[in-house]
Amino acid sequence: MKKKAIALAAIACSLGMMLSGCGGGSDSASSGNVITAYNSEPQNALIPGDTNESGGGRVLQLLFANLVRFDAKGDSVMEVADSITSNSDASQYTVKLKDGWKFTDGTPVTAESFTKAWSYTANAKNAQKCSSFFSMIKGYDELQDPKGLKGDEQLSGLKVENDKTFTVDMVRPDSVFPVKVGYPAFAPLPDSFYKDPKAFGEKPVSNGMYTLDKWDHQSQIVLKKNADYKGSAKVLNDGVTFKIYTSPDSAYADVQGGNLDVMDTVPASAKRQFQKDKSVIAYNKPGSVSQTFTIPSDLKHWETNTEEGVLRRQALSMAIDRQSIVDKILGGIGTVATDFTSPVIPGYSKDLQNSDNLKYNPDKAKELWAKADAISKFDGKLTFAYNADGDAQPVFDAIVNSVNRVLGNIASTNPMPTFQEFRNAVTDRSIKGAFRTGWQPDYPSMENYLYQLYDTESGNGKGSNDGDYSNPQVDDLFNRAMACTNSEEQIKLYQDAEVILLDQLPAIPLYYSNADGVAALGVKGFTMDWQNTPIYNEITKN
Repeated sequence: MKKKAIALAAIACSLGMMLSGCGGGSDSASSGNVITAYNSEPQNALIPGDTNESGGGRVLQLLFANLVRFDAKGDSVMEVADSITSNSDASQYTVKLKDGWKFTDGTPVTAESFTKAWSYTANAKNAQKCSSFFSMIKGYDELQDPKGLKGDEQLSGLKVENDKTFTVDMVRPDSVFPVKVGYPAFAPLPDSFYKDPKAFGEKPVSNGMYTLDKWDHQSQIVLKKNADYKGSAKVLNDGVTFKIYTSPDSAYADVQGGNLDVMDTVPASAKRQFQKDKSVIAYNKPGSVSQTFTIPSDLKHWETNTEEGVLRRQALSMAIDRQSIVDKILGGIGTVATDFTSPVIPGYSKDLQNSDNLKYNPDKAKELWAKADAISKFDGKLTFAYNADGDAQPVFDAIVNSVNRVLGNIASTNPMPTFQEFRNAVTDRSIKGAFRTGWQPDYPSMENYLYQLYDTESGNGKGSNDGDYSNPQVDDLFNRAMACTNSEEQIKLYQDAEVILLDQLPAIPLYYSNADGVAALGVKGFTMDWQNTPIYNEITKN
């Protein structure tokens, strides 16, 4: 889940012209100034193209430098790229790299470091979770049947001109590409990766602000400052050690006691009081993270392509008292959802057609449920799965209680011990009910909230469409929006797609999380960025 302030107008203006930026370097840091930070155990090995969850994402964003990076506000800044230039309709891009970038094993970062890495991630033989991010590049479709593939086949739309230049040909125009490449899945990889991906994932060879010193599973991930980092981000400490917790309450207590420096969430037990807690430094501002739950699109009685299934999804949504959850469970630290994006993204709306399906309406919910039962009686229970180590229990208890009050005893919770176990079950499609989802955007665009979660290409294990939702009309609107270089027209196309999503509800939006977190007393520079993430590299302590 891995955000937000680049206007789509700015993206449109970038087309046909050169995006450029200045280089820089890391600032000096005092000796021994290592920051400890809250995290969960990553679901998988630390491979950029196989990571689509926050436990691994927090780490990878510090380890790898991409073509571009995002500043605290979400504005795009050239990083490894010297320029990204499009043709007139955004169907081809020319990427030129800066000189001097190296991986931590001393090998140079070249054009092939990107093209081989992107092709590896796109290639179905390699079963990478971020494969769908490359679906707009020519040759993607040819790499989607793993039968007959070796895993080293390259995307035909990527052509290396020389060590510092490559071109990208799109299947269709993609106006978001210059921003999208800031997502960790687009990171370069050294040649050593392909010799032993498994070993690499345990200790990546990277090119970013930090290097990985060691990963003690279920305990800590230790990063050290990379003295050879060539980018423009400031690195003000000597390292970041991510401590692995299974309880946010335990982490909060450690922050209070000075045993943990920073955490990017506040447990439900502390929501109401943390801003008055004199033992911590509190942070709370409107954020970009959307909290939802997903029901598999083919789940019996709940299918998104049947009248019964859509009626049940709408009834379920209207049976949830979101405002009560925000007020009583979150202590007011959140905003009731009205769409599938977030309030800090251009194109967000409070009053799209079908947005009433997200409003608490017990009478209408009962009416729709009865209509669904008239088609086919539902005698079972819908379970809500979530990870017990992520502080989700109070929210899902409240959801189930609200639903059962309105629709009868039709729902129950299904907690799983750890985030890793939970995400593995989601990935394996072994959950036969609703399950917790949420989205921390990867780059600041409506496209990231919509295409990556609800396009057909992002389903069936190729991306983040965990419910495997598929609707050709929605796919077409996404494609037209991505090809559009007029920001207003682009937003309208995405909103048209949202109208359909608000009707079929492949996932059910709940609320937008604030960017809230705490730091220990004595910590300096604690703030959070457009992704609701601490700016770890700028945090120091006495």
